Amino acid sequence: MVWWKEAVIYQIYPRSFQDSNGDGIGDLEGIIQRLDYLAGSKDSLGIDAIWLSPVYPSPMFDFGYDISDYEEIDPVYGDIQTFKRLLKEAHKRGIRIIMDLVVNHTSHLHPWFIESRSSVNSPKRDWYIWKEPNHGGPPNNWLGAFGGSGWEYDKRTGEYYFHSFLKEQPDLNWRNPDVEDAIFKMMKYWLDMGVDGFRLDVVNLYVKDEFLRNNASYFMKGPRPYDKQVHAYDRDRPEMHGILRRMRKLLDSYSEKRMFVGEIMQDFPGNVLLPATYCGRDDELHLAFNFMFLFSPWKAERFFQIVKDFESALGEDNWPNYTLSNHDFPRHITRYEKGADTKARAELAACMMLTLRGTPFLYYGEEIGMKRQKVAYNKIQDPVGKRYWPFHPGRDPERIPMPWNGSDTTGFTTGKSWLPLYEDANSVNVESQKENPNSLFFTYKKLIQLRKDRKSLRKGKLKVLLSTNKQVLYYRRREGKEETYVFLNFSSKPISVSYPRKWVLNEILFSSANRTSSFELEKELDTGDLVLFPNEAVIFAK
Repeated sequence: MVWWKEAVIYQIYPRSFQDSNGDGIGDLEGIIQRLDYLAGSKDSLGIDAIWLSPVYPSPMFDFGYDISDYEEIDPVYGDIQTFKRLLKEAHKRGIRIIMDLVVNHTSHLHPWFIESRSSVNSPKRDWYIWKEPNHGGPPNNWLGAFGGSGWEYDKRTGEYYFHSFLKEQPDLNWRNPDVEDAIFKMMKYWLDMGVDGFRLDVVNLYVKDEFLRNNASYFMKGPRPYDKQVHAYDRDRPEMHGILRRMRKLLDSYSEKRMFVGEIMQDFPGNVLLPATYCGRDDELHLAFNFMFLFSPWKAERFFQIVKDFESALGEDNWPNYTLSNHDFPRHITRYEKGADTKARAELAACMMLTLRGTPFLYYGEEIGMKRQKVAYNKIQDPVGKRYWPFHPGRDPERIPMPWNGSDTTGFTTGKSWLPLYEDANSVNVESQKENPNSLFFTYKKLIQLRKDRKSLRKGKLKVLLSTNKQVLYYRRREGKEETYVFLNFSSKPISVSYPRKWVLNEILFSSANRTSSFELEKELDTGDLVLFPNEAVIFAK
C-alpha cells in the first residue's frame, strides 16, 4: 500500500497558520515551530502529510495563486533554505510535504509573461493565449471566474490575452510543448529537493479549445454570468488526459513514490463522475478531489449516495478521497451548525472522514472546531470578496488565523494580523483543547490513532449501507480477517438500526456518546437491533 492511500493529509494556509517574526503574516518558520503539534510527539494530532497553499514569490493579487517565480520562496514566508529546513524537520517527524502547483496561469509579473507581451514576435508569445480582436472586441465570449470578460486587451501589441481568473493571472498555453517542458522541469526541481507531491490547482482548465469556440449559455442558471455559461470549450478538453499521463510517469519515476491530487473545477452543485475521469485507469491523477461533501446537506442519504457514486465512478483501479472544508469553501462546522448539536455533528463528521475508504484531507483549525468568521468590508483582502460584496463575502472568512491560545493575539502573531484574529479564541483554541480530554481535538486525535492502529480503516474494502428510515449511514471496512463497523446517526433522536446479522459487534473502539455497551438503549426502544444515541458516531470491532 503506497503512503498516500493510508495518509491523513492536513492543509495549511501558510499566511494564517503561525507568524514567527511579528509581521502579522504566517510563514515557514512558524510552520516549523508548530510541527510537533501536527506529528512526531505523543501529544500531537498525528497527521501524515501537509499540503501547503502556495508559498512561491507572488505580487499577491490572489494571495499566492498568481506566481511570479516557480523555483523560489516569497520573502514574506522565508527563503529556499527555510523551506529545505521545513522539509528536513517534517520528514524527521514522518510528515510528508505536498506543494500547491498553480500552472493553469502565472502572475502577469512572471518573466515568461513579461517577455510574451513585449512583442507579437516574442519567442514566448505562444506561451500564453493571445488572439486578435474580433470585430473590435474580445475574440469570443469566454468569461473570467472572478467576474467580467476572460479577455484583456493589451494596447502595446493590439491583441487580447486570456485569463480564467483575474487579469493579473494570464493563462498559459498548454498546447505549446515548450510550456509543458518548462513546467515538468520545474516539477523535477522540487521533487529532486525532496517534495513528496503536488496539489494541482484547477487542473481541468489547463487546455482550451484550439478553435476558441464560443461557450453556449444555460437558460436561467446561477447568480453570476460565469455560472450561466456551459463551459464546454474553456475546460475539460480531451488533450488534458495525455498531459496527466506524462506527468504521472514523471512522478512514478521516483523510487520513493510521489503523488499528485487535482482540483477539478465544476459548476454548482457538481458531481463525482467528472473528477473520476481524471484518474484514468490508475495512470493519470493519483487522487482527484471529490468536493461533493462541501455541498451536501446534513443528511445521511446524501452522504451515502455521494460515497456510492464515487466508489462506482472510480472503479477498482483508483482510490477515493474526501474533504469537508478548505480555503475556498465555508468551514463545515458552520455549515452544519445547530445549537447544542453542533459539537456532536462535528464529531460525527470527523468520524466519517477518518473511517471511510479513501484519503481524508483536513483543513487547519477543523480539529478544534474553528467556525467561519465574518470579515468587515474595510478589512476584506480576497479579490472575490471585494468584487462581489455583499452578495458574496469572499474567502477570507475561511482563512482567519489559527487560534493557538486565548490571548489577545491568539498566539498567532505579536504584530497586527493580516486578517482579523479569531473572535472566539478565548473559548476555541489549541491550548485549552489539548488540556481537555472531551474536546474536539481529542476526538480527532483518537480517530486518527485508531485509523493507524487498524489496517481495515486504512486500506480495507468498504460495504456501505443506509438505514430504512434514511437517518443512519453505516458501513463495514474489512482487510483480511480484521473487520471494523462504523455507525453514524445523522438524527437528533435515538435511532434503531437493523444491521446484517453476520456483522459481529464485539468491542466498542469509539463512541462520540461515550457508550460502553452495544445494548444501552435497547430496553428503552424495545428492539433487538443496535440503537444509536442522538447524533452518535460509534465504531465497533469484530
